[in-house]
Amino acid sequence: MKIEKSINIKKTPVLMEGAKDIEIRVLISKADGANNFAMRMFEVQPGGHTPLHAHPHEHEVFIVEGIGTFHCEGKDYHFEPEHVIFVPGNSMHNFQNTGDSLLRFLCLVPASAA
Repeated sequence: MKIEKSINIKKTPVLMEGAKDIEIRVLISKADGANNFAMRMFEVQPGGHTPLHAHPHEHEVFIVEGIGTFHCEGKDYHFEPEHVIFVPGNSMHNFQNTGDSLLRFLCLVPASAA
């Protein structure tokens, strides 16, 4: 079992090619005994974005704060707090912070992908 405030979990920069001004906190993972899923929180500065990429696993996203654009398979979708986004596996996608404040979102993936 794990009970912790997310602010107390170390965040690290996302260094993938194509990423800009983004950090990640791995909130729950195999290291915590979660064998099926991992929960991560991304923090994206204004003007920042995740890399445009694809991978075989799906993921589920919950927008905590901020506004932005989700780019998926050549289309752009606006999002804001409380939006949920399902990203199918093998879809070319990225998230962009288009606002003037921090963008934070939860991303759940299979534990093997974290």
